[in-house]
Amino acid sequence: MAIEFDGKTIETDDKGYLTNLEDWSEGVANALAADQGITLGERHWDVIRYLRAEYFDNRENQPNTRAIIKAMSDEWGEKIKQGDLYALFPGDPSKQGGLVAGLPESRRKGGY
Repeated sequence: MAIEFDGKTIETDDKGYLTNLEDWSEGVANALAADQGITLGERHWDVIRYLRAEYFDNRENQPNTRAIIKAMSDEWGEKIKQGDLYALFPGDPSKQGGLVAGLPESRRKGGY
């Protein structure tokens, strides 16, 4: 599979994850999100930046939903719930968020 972005073909696997992590950019993220039926807002970007930082700066860590809730509660200065994240990424914040963030598919079981 592939997506077309900015005149280029970006290869993805059969689930939509990038096959080359270096192909990711904010524009590609918008295209991946649109393909998932999501329009990215600032809170989406906060989650995406967090997931990318955890992966690239913390030994390829791919946080589960509970860890994302804690991090975004701290980031946004308010207590958030699981439903708040699922409103952003209905296909699972850690998995669908990771896909849009250009990360490999998480092999973890359970998101919470």
